[in-house]
Amino acid sequence: MMGEERFLLETEIGKRLKDFQLEVSFAAGKGCLGLLGPSGCGKSMTLKSIAGIITPDEGRIALNGGKRVLFDSRKRISLPPQKRRVGYLFQNYALFPNMTVRENILSGLGAISGYESASQKKRRAEEMMERFRLEGLGERYPGQLSGGQQQRVALARILAYEPEILLLDEPFSAMDTYLREELRLELAKVLKGYSGVSLLVTHDRDEAYQLCSHLVLMEEGRGLASGKTKDLFQNPETWEAARLTGCKNISPIRRLGPFRVQALDWGGLELETSRPVGEEICAIGIRAHDFCPLSEGEAEAWKGRPGANCIPVGDPSISEMPAEWHITLENGIWWKKEKGVYSHDKAKALPPWLRVDPSAILLLKGKTATGRS
Repeated sequence: MMGEERFLLETEIGKRLKDFQLEVSFAAGKGCLGLLGPSGCGKSMTLKSIAGIITPDEGRIALNGGKRVLFDSRKRISLPPQKRRVGYLFQNYALFPNMTVRENILSGLGAISGYESASQKKRRAEEMMERFRLEGLGERYPGQLSGGQQQRVALARILAYEPEILLLDEPFSAMDTYLREELRLELAKVLKGYSGVSLLVTHDRDEAYQLCSHLVLMEEGRGLASGKTKDLFQNPETWEAARLTGCKNISPIRRLGPFRVQALDWGGLELETSRPVGEEICAIGIRAHDFCPLSEGEAEAWKGRPGANCIPVGDPSISEMPAEWHITLENGIWWKKEKGVYSHDKAKALPPWLRVDPSAILLLKGKTATGRS
């Protein structure tokens, strides 16, 4: 999955859960690996298995090319959490409310950290407070800190003992939107300077795209696809992967030729593709921002040309958001158009035609889609 890089973490987990069987296998090296999928698909259970919080029924978890085994069901190896050198950042950061910032950071420096004496631990805590811009906050309690400061304290506590794996479990899920973006940028800086293996669990595709160099797409306990993040977004290959990466328009097709299809859910719309449509292709996808508005004159100029792919807007339904128009065409296609916060004229937002470039049409295998995702 990571090209020719040496894998640092190899994970194979089997665990019977209430609603499904968790069966996930992946390898992670330098850079952040994201586990992207809906709530309840087994992402957090995967992290907890790596951390040793829960024990898989079967499988193997190893570091450094198999040199350090954390779990092996066949060999009956299962290291306790405190011996795995794994840092786990929970959703609520799990700071001790009755401890100061300094005490919270010191609490992470047990004997296994390598910092034995009190003076060593104190010096390390001061180093981490300086690194995470917490100077002057050492005597404050978590309840006296902002959300960003709490996150920095939690990361300082975890990274103080230099874990080999950093696990991030939906770290922004309970935050307001304005704070979430600020903390994403801060976490991105931390991850860039972290030399170990980092895994991020999220159901937010924007978060995954921003923070993760590689992704594993998960649903109902299984990995659907894996690879470089940008590659998966550009060419998800399957219906399920397209949906998980945020594609809103997916339709089953009838193949009309090597580069031409009919979209069965969009009123029989015929479209030209840039890549050949093999027999294994059962659906196409178009991302909501990949349409270009056309005037009547521009549409006439395109018609009859190769790759025209002109789509009549008709009488759509339209919803106004602060910075976007959400427009559903008569044929069911969903289009997202940017707008200014002071722009409210629906009529000006609606062109008579849209066009999609053949290269923007995703060719999808797997499950047959019916209707929009």
